[in-house]
Amino acid sequence: MILVDTHTHLYLEEFDEDRTEVVQSAVDAGVMNMLLPRIDSESHQAQMELSRQFPENCLSMMGLHPTSVDNSFEKELEVVENELKTGKYIGVGEIGIDLYWDDTYKEQQEYVFRRQLQLAKENRLPVSIHTRDSFDEIYRIVHEEHTDDLSGVFHCFTGTPEQAKKIMNLGFKMGIGGILTFKNANLREVVKDIPLEFLVLETDAPFLTPVPYRGKRNQSKYVVHIAEKLAEIKNLTLEETAEITTANAANLFKLNI
Repeated sequence: MILVDTHTHLYLEEFDEDRTEVVQSAVDAGVMNMLLPRIDSESHQAQMELSRQFPENCLSMMGLHPTSVDNSFEKELEVVENELKTGKYIGVGEIGIDLYWDDTYKEQQEYVFRRQLQLAKENRLPVSIHTRDSFDEIYRIVHEEHTDDLSGVFHCFTGTPEQAKKIMNLGFKMGIGGILTFKNANLREVVKDIPLEFLVLETDAPFLTPVPYRGKRNQSKYVVHIAEKLAEIKNLTLEETAEITTANAANLFKLNI
């Protein structure tokens, strides 16, 4: 059984003590690809070092995270644009709009998001979209920029049935993570009606740890617990769920699996 963790931040300091072991344990558990969305220049070196250490398993994206957008965003955007020209990235991410903490830089976030969608189209790469308290803004911009060259994932999907339909109409996937395993998760009812072809698995490690490890540091090997819960909801075997979600990820990100 082969799994893909389509969104994990294993390069962050939470893994400084045991990063190699964490990656190896994931591979041993069948998680053959761990996709690394970028945050900003501060963590870029650690991210790239991990990709160099595990070139077959830890695959990097390039992007500027919305919570890292401030008045100096132009310098960061220039880095993203130049790095994408190297051709060593599998996607553009983590990009989007985050209005959960505050909306001080909302206008700048919208500009940066739109520009990175355009860069994704220019480089024919899928996007990984961060949508926190910002679905309407995100959807409007994606819809305006949408062409056949634009594809990707709405990372950490926890939305409504109506939002899921809008995402599917765009031809995008939804990233399903540890929240699916939480008690009283409304997400289960929504996911039940989403065709599996529109879903990919993710951990968002070190955050959003699934049951039975909730409260502890998340890691990529725990993606199997998300797959198990999804299989239960869909009334499928774990193997069937793994096969379909892995194929979805492989097709979207052009993975060699």
